[in-house]
Amino acid sequence: MTAADATQTDALARLAAAALHLWDVPEGADARLINLSENATYLVEAAGGYRSVLRIHRTGYHGHRAIECELAWMAALHEQGGVATPRPLAGRDGALIQTFGTAELPPRHMVMFEWLAGAEPDPDQNLVEPFRQLGGLAARTHLHVIGWKRPDGFQRLVWDDEAVFGAAPNWGDWRDGPGVDAAVRAVLEPAEALLRRRLAAYGRGKGRYGLIHADMRLANLLIEDGHTRLIDFDDCGFGWFMYDFAAGISFMEEHPQVPALRAAWLDGYRVVRPLDPEDEDEMDSFVMLRRMALLAWIGSHSATDLARTQAPHFAAGTVRLATRYLARFS
Repeated sequence: MTAADATQTDALARLAAAALHLWDVPEGADARLINLSENATYLVEAAGGYRSVLRIHRTGYHGHRAIECELAWMAALHEQGGVATPRPLAGRDGALIQTFGTAELPPRHMVMFEWLAGAEPDPDQNLVEPFRQLGGLAARTHLHVIGWKRPDGFQRLVWDDEAVFGAAPNWGDWRDGPGVDAAVRAVLEPAEALLRRRLAAYGRGKGRYGLIHADMRLANLLIEDGHTRLIDFDDCGFGWFMYDFAAGISFMEEHPQVPALRAAWLDGYRVVRPLDPEDEDEMDSFVMLRRMALLAWIGSHSATDLARTQAPHFAAGTVRLATRYLARFS
């Protein structure tokens, strides 16, 4: 989310309401903000039980073609990959992506999705079974990608070490994160260097690297009647397959049940797709990569509620993880 979006929630709400006519929604439908992060997401409701979800894309994050590619992969996973994905709803003109603006805001890309029942899991719940299912879901997405012929001109972000640590990182420099001082840098800079060496040695073979969801955290899971479902492919892009586990434990890397969740995720994954010992050995590297990316995200998204709640302690927790990482692999 841009800083501007944080101060324009009322204007975004008016944009959402004004755009509803682009879809075949019932008369009198109302759009209520349910999440403001990279994008603004609204629950659309109307009399008679109608529900859908409207996503208004932030300016400058994904272009029209990149959104088309996200939707293409979601459709292919649903139809061929054995992964149920949220269905986008076409507008009245038949297009899945609509673009609309108001006198207050320039045109934004928008996608309407079907509403899915379910609840976001809580990190203090017993998440072993959901993570076993999540491991299976991740494996099916990876299997599908290995054999999938991508559409021509396919565009998505990259989530490798260069995208986190390079000259133009997707979410900014972790050194600009809250609480990052000289003492923190003294631990995290050696961790970054070690991480980059290990990932270079691990490599980008076809069975290790490809198109991934890249954001399988709890906020993007729905649990209904014991079944785990994956939503929000907005960050899907190119990265290492094992990064998907690291994303799954975002913001809870130090939670006491993480070792059990890791074991369950791996159990679920291996039912669908085998793993090499090197894949499991490198999982700590991907946890560290994701954690440092999130430290940068908190700094560049400081206006979000999530960033504000994480900011006071996140750098210190990252140092603890990095200290253990360095002790294990140095």
